[in-house]
This record gives sequence, structure tokens and C-alpha cells, in this order.
Amino acid sequence: MTDHALPPRTPMAAFLHMMWSKEKVWLFSALLLAVLFVLVPAQGATSAAFAAQNLLNVAPFLILSIGIAAYAGATGADGLIARAFTGSPMVMILIAAAAGGLSPFCSCGVIPLIAALLAMGVPLSAVMAFWLASPVMDPSMFMLTTGVLGLEFAVAKTITAVALGVFGGITVHLIAKTGGLADPLREGVGNGGCGASKVRTVQPVVWRFWAETARVTKFWREGIKTTLFLAKWLTLAFLLESLMLAWLPADLVASALGGTGLAPIGIATLVGVPAYLNGYAALPLVGGLMEQGMAPGAGLAFLVAGGVSSLPAAVAVWALVKRQVFVLYIALALVGSFASGLLFQLWTMV
Repeated sequence: MTDHALPPRTPMAAFLHMMWSKEKVWLFSALLLAVLFVLVPAQGATSAAFAAQNLLNVAPFLILSIGIAAYAGATGADGLIARAFTGSPMVMILIAAAAGGLSPFCSCGVIPLIAALLAMGVPLSAVMAFWLASPVMDPSMFMLTTGVLGLEFAVAKTITAVALGVFGGITVHLIAKTGGLADPLREGVGNGGCGASKVRTVQPVVWRFWAETARVTKFWREGIKTTLFLAKWLTLAFLLESLMLAWLPADLVASALGGTGLAPIGIATLVGVPAYLNGYAALPLVGGLMEQGMAPGAGLAFLVAGGVSSLPAAVAVWALVKRQVFVLYIALALVGSFASGLLFQLWTMV
């Protein structure tokens, strides 16, 4: 039998193969925009502007969180941070959930911190508690919710944020005790730390890391790597979200969320995932629907489910963790959102 060797790749073919194997997300986003500009030029321009504007909006949170993560890694302070999560798992989960409910980070801006915590060896249960609670409420969101929907609704949403974090953290802790959810990060994310492992040994901390060339190099390397990683996934997420907003009319969402009883709460939980605008834009929509008779519980379920599992947040989570952790994240968000809506509905009926 004669062996037939494959012809060597041309430089262009090798370049395209390398780009496809390493930069599928950027290429898909570029292809999507190209198709839009050819078939629907106006929507192509709108989607490009939408993605650019949203990237600018989240940039301050991303820069802050990426800087904190890179600084912790360069100085060696990541070990100290991780040590703060040692001790009773229940205490860690409660603290993480409370911190998430009070933090100013959005669901996208918190991603670098989540990756850093998991890479440090912080238990996934505590990280999940923070992760679930963080996008639901923050100080500015509390004030705006109070102004649009009232103090009772804002307090209920805050309690839900912390409760959702505690629920998710405890669930993950119980699963981890059976040996599941080891190594939650995808290959190439962080440094391969195991979210269910013990916290690594603390190394000497050099707060003035800029005095050492190796640490400065690590700071910039990690910062640039994380920035590029988030930029490609968030660009894709915002492009897809722009199409969803363009082709999923708000009045259709409104009609689906109307009514009272259990069904609207369940529908609001499911509709909140793909149809969510953002934490601030969704409030007037919910306020208008409640004025038209939508149940308060359905409104809360919509806001919570959308905040935790909206398209940009879901894409960021998918890019960061393995499939089983992503599925668990979405499941916890949906179950917790439905339960919070149901409980708030019962409260308003008392």
C-alpha cells in the first residue's frame, strides 16, 4: 500500500487555520457583522454601535476588576485573598453572598474577579454565592429601583440577591462534597486552579511589585490576556443582544408577562433570560407592566432571572467555566428566580 502524504499548507492556509483554532469568537463576530452589513446594512450599523457603546459602558467596571485581579497576582496578594475564604463553608457562603449583593460590579465586570478567585483555589461554593448575588443588586440599582418600583420592591430584590447567593452556594457545596464540580475553569482560563481544592500556600507578598521586572511583566501579561479574553466574548454577546432587541419587540415581551397567578411568574422567569435589556432599562418596562396589572412576583422573577442569566452574563459564564458548571449556574438562576417571585407574590397578598 502506498502512503500519500498530504501537501504542505500554504502560508495563507496555515494562518487561516491558526486564526480559526484560536480566534473562533472574533471570526464569528466579524462574519456576523459582515452578513448584517450585506443583507441588512442599517441593522449592521446599529449592532456595531450597540456593541461599541455597551463595551464602553462596562469598561470602567472591567478595568477596575481586571486591575485588581492582575495586581493580586503580581504582588502575590492572591494567596492572602484566598486565605480569607478559609474556615466554615457556611460562613464563607454567607459572606460571599452579602458581598455580592452589595458590590457595584455588573455581571460582566465581576468575571475577572471570579476567574482570579477560582484560580487561587477559593471553593466554588463561595465563588458561586458571590457570582449569583452580584448582578441582581448594587447600591445605585437599589436607589433606582426604589424610585421606579418602590422601597418594598427594592428591599425584596436586595433580599433575593443575598438569598439567591446563599442558595447557590449551599447547593454547590453539597455537590462538591460528593466529589463533583472539580476543576471548574475551562482549559486556558486562569492558571488551572481547582475551585474545589484547598487554598494554596501563601507566598511572600510584594506590594510594590513594580520594583521587580518579573512581577511587572506578570501584571501586564495577565491584564492584557484577561482584557482580550473578555473583549471577544462580550463583543459577541452584545452583537447577539442587539439582534434580540431589534427582532424581539418589547410589546411581545409585555404581552407574555401580563396576568396574575403562577403561570406569569414561570413565564417571566423564562422570558427574562433572553428578553432582558439590562438592569436599568428593564425597570421602566416592569414598572409599566405592573401599572397594567402584572403581578409583582412576575416582575421580580423577570428582573432577577434576567440580571443573572442575561445574554452577556451567560456568554461570559460559558466562556469561563466548564459546561456542567454553566448548566448549574443557569439552573440555580432559574429556580431561585421563580422561588423569589413566588414568595414575593405571596408576601404582597398577605
